[in-house]
Amino acid sequence: MEVIIEIHKRLRQFASLKRAQLNQSFFKTGKGEYGYGDIFLGITMPDCRKVAKEYKDLSLAETKRVIRSKYHEERMAGLIILVQKYEKASADKERERLYKTYVDHFNYINNWDLVDVTCPRIVGQHLENRNRKILYQWAKSERLWTKRVAIISTLWFVKDGDLDDAFKLAQVLLHDEHDLIHKAVGWVLREAGKKEVKRLEAFLKKHCKTMPRTMLRYAIEKFPERKRQMYLKGKV
Repeated sequence: MEVIIEIHKRLRQFASLKRAQLNQSFFKTGKGEYGYGDIFLGITMPDCRKVAKEYKDLSLAETKRVIRSKYHEERMAGLIILVQKYEKASADKERERLYKTYVDHFNYINNWDLVDVTCPRIVGQHLENRNRKILYQWAKSERLWTKRVAIISTLWFVKDGDLDDAFKLAQVLLHDEHDLIHKAVGWVLREAGKKEVKRLEAFLKKHCKTMPRTMLRYAIEKFPERKRQMYLKGKV
């Protein structure tokens, strides 16, 4: 049996029509919405990870075919397999090839969960000790998911206290119009604040009156209530 058919059948064992219907709504797949046209099988994230782990030794060519699936959860499984391959690879040349494969498949990384689960562990990890100029190019893209990759990838740096790009990209995306970018930037700022709260507060004091409210709310989520209210009211 062809491997891609095997994976499809394996994933189908965990499918739920009810969950698929809920996901179609939750991930905004209606006409005019950000996930328009996406098709869900109704498979949980743990089950996607389980199947991806079972097929971690899939060839790169076959992995690409899975990533190009019309089904959301198959794309997720394929992307997780790619992450596993990247983290297992030791040679720089192989890691470069896997990173490039990820970037070349941006068109298939087309919802926030696909971005968030994978980009820090491939893009962030790959750029950890490399030039990060590409993130700033992506942050200026007209494509929502490319911009989200740019900012969410910095979570890989933030966890080690490397905060410069997180704050710089937050500045670039500060007035983006999309709610999913507001949430992404706010999330990254919140995580950066766990490492250097004074730096976060300095950023917020400068921008809290003009930044999108959702972004601000996400960024200050872990603040004490009194301080949260001060920022929300712009009295800082």
